[in-house]
Amino acid sequence: MPASRLANDATAGTHQAPLRAIDRVRIARDPQRPGTLDYLAELFTNFIELHGDRAFGDDQALIGGVATFNERSVLVLGHQGGANTRENLARNFGMPRPEGFRKSRRLMRHAEKFGLPIVTFIDTSGADPGISSEERGQGTAIAESLLEMVGVRVPIVCVVIGEGGSGGALAISLGDRLLMLENAVYAVASPEACAAILWKDASFAAEAADTMRVTAADLQRFGIIDELILEEVAAHEAPRETVAAVGKRIAFHLDELLNIWDASDPASVDALLDARYARFRNIGAWHEVS
Repeated sequence: MPASRLANDATAGTHQAPLRAIDRVRIARDPQRPGTLDYLAELFTNFIELHGDRAFGDDQALIGGVATFNERSVLVLGHQGGANTRENLARNFGMPRPEGFRKSRRLMRHAEKFGLPIVTFIDTSGADPGISSEERGQGTAIAESLLEMVGVRVPIVCVVIGEGGSGGALAISLGDRLLMLENAVYAVASPEACAAILWKDASFAAEAADTMRVTAADLQRFGIIDELILEEVAAHEAPRETVAAVGKRIAFHLDELLNIWDASDPASVDALLDARYARFRNIGAWHEVS
């Protein structure tokens, strides 16, 4: 595994004034923001990466494997882009191809078989949109990953650590808890894409970001995420502190879930799945007009 970028981090800055949504989008996209490998290096031990979808190949944009977290074996999944052009090309800019989603599905089955809780890190602009990915069944691969995740019989904690874009992010987000860093974003499309659709002009991205309600504060207010994790300064300015804060909240929520889940007790497993299903069915707000 590459050396963590946290090895030479520096803490700087003070808490920022309220930011517009588009400002948080730009912070979420910062290439120096801690990625999945950084969280693995700092929070987990004994990580063994597992490769391949057993059908086509391996995908370096979506990584996964078994590791130890707080003295307990877990399965970790996460998007991984790069901090420079070479890394981004090797990892397809963090945009998973179908084999990445099929790998995640395979690893979730592995976790279920061995009773391993799952932790996922969401940080992608979206699934790979290339023709070759579409030819290999990109939409089906995402749908199958969602179907697998909503029914997997182990606790799942998901964290949006950067940009959570479209189906590529959603494919590993259907957990029992969804946490989100303050300067992360989570949306069905990028603000630029939304502006291009609505105004035929991507320069309206700032207006689109405000309208789309992509920030952690918005999503917490709507009940889509379970917790907003504050960033005293942006994560790329204080990566070690940010990673430590995320680790504490993962531990808290995982302990809560493990207190009500017992792999040997079918009733507790069914209760976990029922609560997960209800969590997503209850998202949404509307007005009834007579």
